[in-house]
Amino acid sequence: MAPHSSPRPARRPLTPAPFVLRLCLHLLMAGLLVLAAVRAHSAAGTMAAAVTGAVYAAGSYLPPVRTSRRAAAVWLGVLGASWLAMLWLTPEALWVAFPLYFLQLHLLPVRWSLPAVALTAGAAILSYVGHGAALNPGVFIGPLLGAAVAVATVLGYQALYRESERRRRLIEELIGARAELAAAERHAGTLAERERLAREIHDTLAQGLSSIQLLLRAAERALPPDSPAAGHIERARRAAQDNLAEARRFVRALTPSDLEHGSLAAALERLCEPGAGPYGSEAGAYGSEAGPRVRFSVSGTPVELPTPYEVALLRIAQSALANTVRHASASRAEITLSFMDASVTLDVVDDGEGFEPGSVRPSSEGGFGLPAMRARAESLGGTFTVESAPGQGTAVAVSLPLSPEDRSPTAGGTA
Repeated sequence: MAPHSSPRPARRPLTPAPFVLRLCLHLLMAGLLVLAAVRAHSAAGTMAAAVTGAVYAAGSYLPPVRTSRRAAAVWLGVLGASWLAMLWLTPEALWVAFPLYFLQLHLLPVRWSLPAVALTAGAAILSYVGHGAALNPGVFIGPLLGAAVAVATVLGYQALYRESERRRRLIEELIGARAELAAAERHAGTLAERERLAREIHDTLAQGLSSIQLLLRAAERALPPDSPAAGHIERARRAAQDNLAEARRFVRALTPSDLEHGSLAAALERLCEPGAGPYGSEAGAYGSEAGPRVRFSVSGTPVELPTPYEVALLRIAQSALANTVRHASASRAEITLSFMDASVTLDVVDDGEGFEPGSVRPSSEGGFGLPAMRARAESLGGTFTVESAPGQGTAVAVSLPLSPEDRSPTAGGTA
């Protein structure tokens, strides 16, 4: 077929149907030009047919005609001028109008191609009459019917092509979205498994080794100073201590990336920085013009917390801030991490629109809604409360119990 009418960054290979159509158009143009040259009654008519064929062939192979609409229009104008000269010299040039219709419709915008087709049909009719042919309905019907068929064919093909391209892009977007969703699900599954393993190691292996160490220490104190078992107990206590440290290193390796390079307080402070999203990278910045200004503060004397506590508090803070950005239309929010004698408490307060807590239903979008935050806190023996009212902002508080062992300098910060 004719060269493409608009530039494209990267041309895809022709599918069989367009290739066949283009080849058919080339053959049709070549056959009609040969017929006109053979049946021309003068050498000038034959020469005009040869010139028209040369112009057509040049345009089919010149790269600018293939990539530039302007170059294609210029080439089409030269081709039309050579055809008009041929039409002036021989009436057989009338039949070349039919492939010209397709070229004009394919290369020119609709607002120019339709007038060009009408002018071409009119020139063909006038030439036929000018060469002495008798006036009859066929003189008008032939060129006009050919023009109508060309218009219907090309415009219909272009509409089908646009629909096909739209569907192709939609399929590519769906495939890309499916791949992204699968990757996100794998990542979420990996994080969930890491957190589960960290919790299991902390709640079973690390706690058991810690208990063994305390029992051995008590047994060591109860033995007489010269007891032969004292050395065995000391070695057993040190082995338990070494294995407890190893278990804590395992848990540290399974800690979420937000907690890998610092404490819970540092992770929460990073969460409040401009540009941080509810999961560290999601758009919708906190502390910027796109979201509420968020302030973080610590109350009490910070102590190392068990990894499940740190993970739960971080995830609840992320989820609460995500709700604030998406639903509360708040201008300010504050996160407070409080260390008390028997508990650690996280408060997330905003000055947003508020809501009726009793009307909340589980989120249909997945993620951590209020029910999921409550379940996470209660799974660790803590409490979760929400205070809100329409127009009065929202306060989310989670409190987790601390045992004397949790508050010790070496307790569970990584176990």
